[in-house]
Amino acid sequence: MKIQEAYDIVERLQNKSSSKSQIKIYTSFLQILEKLKGRDFSTEEIQAIETKLDNLTLTSPLADNKKHFGKIIKDFKEYLKENHSLITAGYYSSLGVSMGGAFGVVLGVLFGERFERSSGIALGVSIGMLIGLFIGRHMDSVAVAEGKVL
Repeated sequence: MKIQEAYDIVERLQNKSSSKSQIKIYTSFLQILEKLKGRDFSTEEIQAIETKLDNLTLTSPLADNKKHFGKIIKDFKEYLKENHSLITAGYYSSLGVSMGGAFGVVLGVLFGERFERSSGIALGVSIGMLIGLFIGRHMDSVAVAEGKVL
């Protein structure tokens, strides 16, 4: 399936939908497809993307199901990241915040023994998320400079 064909199918699904959450999901997939249309790919890369679009079963009866279509988008984003090194905007920032929060809990427990335990955990999570955000923003800017962001 060509990228334009997939775009048309998702656009039809979006126009038929009345649920705001479904429309939001369709819009995010349309944005990804739109940005893919504007990129220069080799013939092999285009064929690989089109093969993946064929495998996504956008025309199945479940395609208008929000949960099913969310899985389709997640699978397609993962494919683009692994095979073409393409990520969505803010990917590293969200990853950095979540990882920073997780490591912050550990640091908060370790250093929280000097303070009240809950204050140490709260401080550790806050500092960890802040550091993760800064690192993620830096990595996002590097990815934008390298042209790897959709």
